[in-house]
Amino acid sequence: MSNSTMKNSIDQLGDILIEIFHVVGLFVVGATIVWSAAHEYLIIMQHESGFASLKDILLLFIYLELGAMTGIYFKTHKMPVIFLIFIAITAITRFLVIDMKSLITNDKFNLLIMAVSILILSAAAGVLKFTEKKYQTQNEY
Repeated sequence: MSNSTMKNSIDQLGDILIEIFHVVGLFVVGATIVWSAAHEYLIIMQHESGFASLKDILLLFIYLELGAMTGIYFKTHKMPVIFLIFIAITAITRFLVIDMKSLITNDKFNLLIMAVSILILSAAAGVLKFTEKKYQTQNEY
């Protein structure tokens, strides 16, 4: 067996092992998201009030976005960065809903900082969408 044949065999084995790790890792992440979302849903269903609050619904949206991001990454092997931005916007919105009183009480500029953060993240999502459409090649689909 020549050196180049041995190197090719080792490279192929490495590629297979990386692909296996990739698939197993995605299943672990996906299962963890489903498990956590189901656990949170069961907690929501046990609320004394008998209904889900806005903060609960926003938390479920975060889980949904994480699941969608994992699914897209599994199918395309591309990280949809825009989903991370959506998750960050939802998390900040959830924080605003939950802690609005303490946010304003501690420092009057906190609310402004949160609003500007959402604005910056929204602009970043817009830039990503614009550049994705403008610079996308025909071979991607």
